[in-house]
Amino acid sequence: MANTAQAVRNAFGPCTQWDTVALVLQGGGALGSYQAGVVEGLIEAGIEPNWVAGISIGALNCAIIAGNPPESRLSKLQGFWETICSPPRHLSSIPFLPSDLDHTVGTPLSKLRSSIEAGLTVAYGQSGFFSPRGLTPWLGMDEPVTSVSFYDTSVLKSTLERYVDFDRINAGLMRVSVGAVDVQSGNFVYFDNTKGPAKGCMRPEHFMASGALPPGFPAVEVEGRYYWDGGLVSNTPLAEVLHATPRRNTLTFQVDLWSAKGPLPTNVFDAQERQKDIQYSSRTRAITDMMQHQQRNRHLLRELLELIPEAERQRNPWCQKAAEEACSRQYSVIHLIYQDKEWESNAKDYEFSFHTMQTHWHTGLKDIRHTLSHRDWLQLPAAGQEFVTFDQHRSA
Repeated sequence: MANTAQAVRNAFGPCTQWDTVALVLQGGGALGSYQAGVVEGLIEAGIEPNWVAGISIGALNCAIIAGNPPESRLSKLQGFWETICSPPRHLSSIPFLPSDLDHTVGTPLSKLRSSIEAGLTVAYGQSGFFSPRGLTPWLGMDEPVTSVSFYDTSVLKSTLERYVDFDRINAGLMRVSVGAVDVQSGNFVYFDNTKGPAKGCMRPEHFMASGALPPGFPAVEVEGRYYWDGGLVSNTPLAEVLHATPRRNTLTFQVDLWSAKGPLPTNVFDAQERQKDIQYSSRTRAITDMMQHQQRNRHLLRELLELIPEAERQRNPWCQKAAEEACSRQYSVIHLIYQDKEWESNAKDYEFSFHTMQTHWHTGLKDIRHTLSHRDWLQLPAAGQEFVTFDQHRSA
């Protein structure tokens, strides 16, 4: 695999034939370490995105990616994930589970371990991330909006400040977009370091807001407004990248943590898991299908404009508007979708054990290495192909 990575690095470097190289990260809680593995593979191959967009845990990963130079990015990602996947300090020395219960795919013991680890997260929270508020939320008493949740996430701010250089983010060396939902208006918004109110002034709260999934986590205040997790409306920020204007030749690595396709459930727990998969996959395929249709129409419009005399095209305002829509920019989406392990359950997005984190990470690294072995996927599409998608699992 090292030879494959070197070949990609030699042939493509930072993919300079593309105007935009985007990394799009879906939300998914504990599954987000899969994305960290993908990032390691991109660093290994010398591929440097110039735009990162994320929702929820994807937004937190975006902060670390954009908030660190390439040479220290991997170590900061490792530090962040090791921090939030550690048990609370007062539990760290208690051997709840014997060491021989490491994950062995498909065995009852691995399922047992995963269930117990998820239960510990529910009961005690995760270091550097969130802690339970105790009995108060269960009593249903009125509280300030930033306290209306089962867990307190205030410690996450200091964790982000430890692993992220926000001055670097605000300098705009890499574009950053993270999605959140305004609690009062219900509107979906993107905090972006290159435009809008967040331009040049992003801070931990912008990223925490993107991951504030109720009722577990509280709303986060940003400039006098209160925000929840963007996944409530759309868990996939792909459309924000593909529909950006002015249009540019764009290569997108779309890293999903939920699969829209899956088996029929055979019990209520499987049904809950399947419900999450469908809800949070956010119909990524539908977005790419729509974009492919739009690009085909732009191609058709270009062909029709060629039939109109040049003088009329220059004079007629409708032709001028049509020419703007008929641009020939090219788009390529390389899709990576996390594939569930046999031992995972409905709790997979809040099972933060160190063992599971490492498994997700290694799976992401393996998948991106396999993906990058298809060297032609990184090239501009052939003439006449304005939109293409690739997926190693689908190709297989």
